[in-house]
Amino acid sequence: MKLRQNPRHWAARKALTTPGVRNVATYGLVKLHTRIFLGKADESRREERRDHLDDFFAATMDAYVAALEEGYSEAEAREITHLQGNFDFFEHGWTEMMEIPADELEPHYRRYESFFSAHGITIDDPLGEFRPADGVAEAPATPEKLEEGKYANAVAGFADDVYVEDDSGEVSAGGGDEPEDVSLSDVPGVDDDGVNAD
Repeated sequence: MKLRQNPRHWAARKALTTPGVRNVATYGLVKLHTRIFLGKADESRREERRDHLDDFFAATMDAYVAALEEGYSEAEAREITHLQGNFDFFEHGWTEMMEIPADELEPHYRRYESFFSAHGITIDDPLGEFRPADGVAEAPATPEKLEEGKYANAVAGFADDVYVEDDSGEVSAGGGDEPEDVSLSDVPGVDDDGVNAD
């Protein structure tokens, strides 16, 4: 999968692994991801998916931190969560929101199979043990989209590794190194003191 990596991503990593800041960062990052992915959905479908995406993305923040704790790089940990999202979108038939085509789901899963298996994650159970105790809000599926086989926003050809595009547009495998001057203020809703910036 091809991801971007910039100071905001490193700031998010720092915030999500800092006690006392994590909850504020999670809230801001969840709302950001929900907004981005709803923007890819048909306008008539957006509101019915909002609560589901909020709940789902909040759970993937826990998966991200777990992946970091298990030694995955920032880019790999983030790719794991994006794959969880794509598994969920596929299961719901939300093909227009998918970042990769359906035929690349399995190769991506295999790359992180040790993490996914350890946490009970499968393509048809994208959260596994990260599923909240009170569940995730339901949202209507669009299985007919799977039959159409159109993946309007999917980027194919990056299933063999995590690919990172930096701010200059250069794409490389693996991702970059954490910069020295990471600022929490780059995280949505957080300022340098780790509090809500709104």
